[in-house]
Amino acid sequence: MYCAFAPGRVEILGNHTDYNEGVVLSAALELGTTCRGRLRPDGKIRLRSEGMGEDVVVDADAPFVRTGEWTDYPLGVFAALKQQGFSLAPFECEFSTTLPTGAGLSSSAAIEVATAVFLGHLNGFALSPLETAKLCRKAENEFVGVNCGLLDQVSSVFGLREHLVHLDCRTETVDRIPMVEGVELLIVNSGVKHALTGGEYNERRAQCFEAAKAVGVPFLRDTTTAQLLETPMPEITRRRALHITGENERVYAGIAALRAGDIQAFGALMFASHESSQENFENSTEELDALVEIAKTTPGIYGSRLTGGGFGGATVSLVATDRAEEAAAHLVKVYQEKTGVVGEAYVCPLGDGAMDA
Repeated sequence: MYCAFAPGRVEILGNHTDYNEGVVLSAALELGTTCRGRLRPDGKIRLRSEGMGEDVVVDADAPFVRTGEWTDYPLGVFAALKQQGFSLAPFECEFSTTLPTGAGLSSSAAIEVATAVFLGHLNGFALSPLETAKLCRKAENEFVGVNCGLLDQVSSVFGLREHLVHLDCRTETVDRIPMVEGVELLIVNSGVKHALTGGEYNERRAQCFEAAKAVGVPFLRDTTTAQLLETPMPEITRRRALHITGENERVYAGIAALRAGDIQAFGALMFASHESSQENFENSTEELDALVEIAKTTPGIYGSRLTGGGFGGATVSLVATDRAEEAAAHLVKVYQEKTGVVGEAYVCPLGDGAMDA
């Protein structure tokens, strides 16, 4: 029996910058997905879960069929490894997770990365961290059918305790930035399921490309807020693009603030990021806005913003360790009083990446 664990991730700064070839700061969580299992002698793959969905049994050598269920993620990793020439034996595996569903904390990447680590151990090979992340992205893009970037998988692989993960989405290079001591993550699930419905994601993406074309650059990575303000374009297109250039600029400013030990400045950048989500990108919700407004007046919280794609899901705050539990209880209590919605709070240290469990 072998166990592997991969964490979920939370985006700290750099919202929707990935498909604009920008930069992101994220963190791995201590919450994540564990898979435990062994080889099978009968040519079958059997996948089980605790609470994620129904079990499935498939032939290891037969073509897999995408079903839209959770099992697409581990089967996609198996298929991607075989496509790259790895010899893989049939296996059985049980998955369990501590990640809340619908909160935008990348449970799918955690399943993929845990599967890749698990299969490597069972079959006697080891991919490099970046190879693992890219393999899992390939599985999600080509088998699952989700056109995601590399952020989720990189965060799950490269996470390091008390560090943020800095990903350059153009060069696909990764750095780890030390976090100021005495700070933890406070994640609050708004109770509104994260869902990019009604084409909002594709619409925002198209508007970003439209803005880049108006400026005359390949991607918004290649322009600045100042240039956008000087370039003629539809106002809604400009606002969408201002969010992206602003986020890239906030990532670089955030790295400088952390290296200077200035957590107050970093927190202010998080609040500014959420304000841009509200006004420019319009990917927030009333519930997420309420959580951030409460955070602004909660003792011990330095900064707060929505995390992930938006349109529901969770907020992430940076909170002083010695005030974290008190702040979590206060946020949930006031949030319910204001909205009538029951939120769930998680105090999480910045965690390590995928590992043997």
